Amino acid sequence: MDKVVKTDAEWRKQLSDEQFKVTRKHGTERAFTGKYHDTKDPGMYECIGCGLPLFDASTKFDSGTGWPSFWQPVSKENVTEKSDDSWFMKRTEVLCARCDAHLGHVFDDGPKPTGLRYCMNSAALNLKKA
Repeated sequence: MDKVVKTDAEWRKQLSDEQFKVTRKHGTERAFTGKYHDTKDPGMYECIGCGLPLFDASTKFDSGTGWPSFWQPVSKENVTEKSDDSWFMKRTEVLCARCDAHLGHVFDDGPKPTGLRYCMNSAALNLKKA
């Protein structure tokens, strides 16, 4: 997969202030404020930065956390995971594999069949409705 690499100035032209803060500066939107936290529409959630397909809406579930949650990505190759020790806790950060956009974190308290909860920021996603 070819990497998408841009300067901060280029990203700022493409993204809103919140999208830039979340995806490029590893920020987090407030719970229950993102446009997809309670969306139930079918379709494909893509990276806001590069359009890479990330999560099928059929894997979305209500985690009660206030962020869109999925039990698996559309392909493990489309996301990168790395250790995140910020905020005095150990978490696993999830990034877009093509443009390195910060998407959110993955936890091991999700539903079957994977037992995973990919807790994503709406600001990092674009829903392409089916």
